[in-house]
Amino acid sequence: MIEELHTSHGELPLPAFLPDATRAVVRTVDARDLEDCRVDGVVVNTLHLSSHPGVSVAASAGGVHRFMGWGRPVIADSGGFQVFSLIHDSPNAGSVTERGFTYRLSPGEPKETLTPKKCIEKQFKLGADIMVCLDYCTHPDDPPAVQRESVRLTVEWGRRCKETFTRLLAGWKGPARPLLFAVVQGGGDRDLRRQCAEGLREIGFDGYAYGGWPVSDEGALVEMVHYVAELTPTELPRHALGIGKPENVVRAAAMGYDIFDCVIPTRDARHKRLYVAADGFATLDGKFYTNLYLRDKKHIREFHPVEEGCDCLCCRRYTRAYLHHLFEIGDGLAPRLATMHNLRFYTRLLERLRKAGRHA
Repeated sequence: MIEELHTSHGELPLPAFLPDATRAVVRTVDARDLEDCRVDGVVVNTLHLSSHPGVSVAASAGGVHRFMGWGRPVIADSGGFQVFSLIHDSPNAGSVTERGFTYRLSPGEPKETLTPKKCIEKQFKLGADIMVCLDYCTHPDDPPAVQRESVRLTVEWGRRCKETFTRLLAGWKGPARPLLFAVVQGGGDRDLRRQCAEGLREIGFDGYAYGGWPVSDEGALVEMVHYVAELTPTELPRHALGIGKPENVVRAAAMGYDIFDCVIPTRDARHKRLYVAADGFATLDGKFYTNLYLRDKKHIREFHPVEEGCDCLCCRRYTRAYLHHLFEIGDGLAPRLATMHNLRFYTRLLERLRKAGRHA
């Protein structure tokens, strides 16, 4: 069992939940807020930062850490999933080739190309502590031929990413070298998942991630999540890309996943949906939390915290009634306090999992 990862920006205790700072910001909160919530690291997106403000801008600032005022670990996602989503929703917006992705983020803009080489070069310029290979994500309903091509290109692109990573690593200066993770694709086909995992393991990476759709339409983890955990080395970290519901984090941690990231807690906070632990996470069996909907009028006169015993700023100083009021008048303090509470809920949950050896 891996207890922590050593990076140039401190230790990353495992398992860990990293909120998505897609454009070098976790929406509505700043770096000090993240520290107060005891967030251990964040995930930025290479594709979006390439579009705005430009990777060169962050590089000129001294790297993405200095650019966003954040001193703890940063994972740079490749942006492959975002390009796939763009193309899947609008086929005219781009295409997949042997070289990589060709895409246009907005109508009228010139087309861009994201290759494995460019992807890693950009992540080095950002100064990411953990980098992610470019992969070809597919939709669960895509035909077998597309799934097979996804695996072939994911492994080939992984090889090219590793070559670029190794070349650039020769000039690396820092207390700890960055890590490179590969993403296991294959849809719902066990043979393709095994083929992808074996191909990537032959190349050799510092960690492996689950790629593709991790949950069913009902919100439960799909069988492939467990299978990919079995296919990847136990002595290396596993990243559960996109797994974020609290109950799914608990289940995936028990399967052996170490790193989680998702927009769920911050997005829910902005939509007035907060998490309340049952008995302070006394147990993680069954339904160990409830959802609090601050839009409900019953909170108008509830003069107690969102969650008794929570040590976040929101719960220490303010009441449900006040937070409901802030949302009703549209004040910017409302999403900030709600986001801080949800993030602290997640960091408390992960602290509980680490203490319990990842099991409920």
